[in-house]
Amino acid sequence: MQTKRNNTKKIKIGQVEIGGGKPIAVQSMTKTDTHNIDATVKQINDLEKAGCQIVRCAVPDREAALALKEIKRQIKLPLVADIHFNHEYAVIAAESGVDKLRINPGNIGDPAKVKLVVDAAKAHKIPIRVGVNSGSLDKKIKQKYHGHTTADGLVKSALDNVKMLEELNFHDIVVAIKATSVPMTIKAYEMIAQKVDYPLHVGITEAGIPRVGMIRSAAGIGAILAKGIGDTIRVSLTGDPLEEVRVGYEILKSMELTFHGVTIISCPTCGRADIDVVAIAQEIEARTREIKQPLTVAIMGCEVNGPGEAADADVGLAGGNGVGLIFREGQVVRKVPEAEMIEALMDEIESMAIK
Repeated sequence: MQTKRNNTKKIKIGQVEIGGGKPIAVQSMTKTDTHNIDATVKQINDLEKAGCQIVRCAVPDREAALALKEIKRQIKLPLVADIHFNHEYAVIAAESGVDKLRINPGNIGDPAKVKLVVDAAKAHKIPIRVGVNSGSLDKKIKQKYHGHTTADGLVKSALDNVKMLEELNFHDIVVAIKATSVPMTIKAYEMIAQKVDYPLHVGITEAGIPRVGMIRSAAGIGAILAKGIGDTIRVSLTGDPLEEVRVGYEILKSMELTFHGVTIISCPTCGRADIDVVAIAQEIEARTREIKQPLTVAIMGCEVNGPGEAADADVGLAGGNGVGLIFREGQVVRKVPEAEMIEALMDEIESMAIK
């Protein structure tokens, strides 16, 4: 049974609605130099094909802020400008047509400058995301907690930033509280979910290289989602942003919070396996990445669990002794030699799928 989700305020980011019970959106961030418009647009369009729903670009200087207008013109995804410290870049980004600002008012400092950012967001009807990370926690707050980053400190920082916006009568707010520590992040989200009704963006910050980061992100994001907390997610990996999107969807599918694309069930293989399950599963996964239709595909290597799992899936393969039975909606439709298994399985998948 699906966990009941927290009731949060509904906010629009471009054409994507988050909060208020809307489906959890998968985000990513470009790894290109934002000055390089062509490379950035290409990466964003590749992310869209992978299923990304909201994309963020770093805005380290004025030139990057000015580049956003042309980037936005060439893409379809909602675009978020990621800005720290400089209010002018946020104003330029808003005027360039971005769909959300990621900036902490506390990092700007001057109330008059914060007001200019809020005025720009109001004028262009775009939300602001308050994003607090363990690596950039305010020094005064860290001192309060004896120089350490804590869940309490992260929450206090987020609430202080939110208060600055609320005092300017601005309430189109998204909140994120991320740490590299999984337990700290879970605790922080539990706390903030009790204190605000704004949509929450969930992730584990600086999760690391893919092999490690996938596990850390799945553990943290999965635990938070299991509590009904979270309206958008981002898997932060040191690597290809397309992989961030794929992992994000796998987390949501594992939590049964989305039914998007192909879910592959494959046996771990053992001494009973008579076919190369690993190679078959890897190739099927690579060839079905762009399929949007929710389908379950089982790839099993022997007669113990193979026929049962394959029959329960939308499409399945149960192999043994160099041959395989191809199942479709519980019925055997073909018997093929090992050399033809991949193509036979793909034929059935593609006949059921909408790309």
